Amino acid sequence: MQGSVATDAPVKTGLSTTELERRGTRFAFGAPVTGAVTVGETVVVSFGDGMLRFFRADQMPQELRLHDGVVLALAADGDGHVVTGGDDGQFLRTSLEGDIEQLEDFGTRWVDCVAASHGHRACSSGKQAHVWTAGQDKVTVFEHASTIGGLAFDVKGKRLAVAYYGGATVWAREKRWKSSKLVWKGFHGDTCFSPDGKYLVTCMQENALHAWRLRDKGDFAMPGYPSKIKSLAWVGNTPHVVTSGADEAIAWPFDGKDGPLGRKPVCVAYNEDELVTCVRALPEQEAVFAGFRDGAVLLAELDETKNAIVISGSTGAEVTAIIVAGLFILVGDAKGNVLWAPLWEGTSFAQHI
Repeated sequence: MQGSVATDAPVKTGLSTTELERRGTRFAFGAPVTGAVTVGETVVVSFGDGMLRFFRADQMPQELRLHDGVVLALAADGDGHVVTGGDDGQFLRTSLEGDIEQLEDFGTRWVDCVAASHGHRACSSGKQAHVWTAGQDKVTVFEHASTIGGLAFDVKGKRLAVAYYGGATVWAREKRWKSSKLVWKGFHGDTCFSPDGKYLVTCMQENALHAWRLRDKGDFAMPGYPSKIKSLAWVGNTPHVVTSGADEAIAWPFDGKDGPLGRKPVCVAYNEDELVTCVRALPEQEAVFAGFRDGAVLLAELDETKNAIVISGSTGAEVTAIIVAGLFILVGDAKGNVLWAPLWEGTSFAQHI
């Protein structure tokens, strides 16, 4: 196996080691963690050296060399597979058993973004979005005005959002694909639909969040972030969209007729002026994990009156991935370090840390 189990405690720069870290295992793989998704009880992690690694309870991680270069994008497919894109121009579909299917080879053009849902697999290369649909041989290609920054399907797999400079396009599939353009000046990157499908949210290069209400294209600007938003997650039943990009996790409410319009966000998980670089919802809870530039991870309820809980201490390396699968949590960082640790049983494990 490339990489190694870290036997010495990592160098700390701030928050100290936690009980969760002590009962977990740290791995040093030597290449940045670029993404992580769950497929059933398995966590699949992508790396900057082209590797995928599969983490399962009570097992050493299995690994697979996949791309000749950086794995730029990773998404779970619905039937025990993942799809990936790389700077080697490959768009690949891989099973948990390590079977690899090449969906497309774009040559020298990078595959920047990928998405999958309900039999659809999509990727972007340059200004084009390519969509494969199960049972159909022909690939659908959508051309856009500028380089694509983000792709996302809605929860039913019936709409594909494509973000780029100047806004986003939502492609809806009935008998054929139809497009609806959403306009806002600036470059739009990572994007996602709200769980109820009513809103589309994008992260902007200009240190801002933007959202559209899809029924009437009403839009909401959420500027003022001190840094680029690298991560966002939908949390709770309200729901809130929680983002990185500030010294706290910023949670915007999307309930009611107008969502965040005219409302203040909930701000939680403060860590002494360190910037949040990664966020992830705690499943089935009104709570969020926030990973920081210094490597620390906090767990906070969406309640400003309550203190956050330290999940892992500072390591000096930016957190790039957090994910929960069953009773385990995985934290990955920009130096290739991975923490794989069991959580307490039940939903109240935070009380024990």
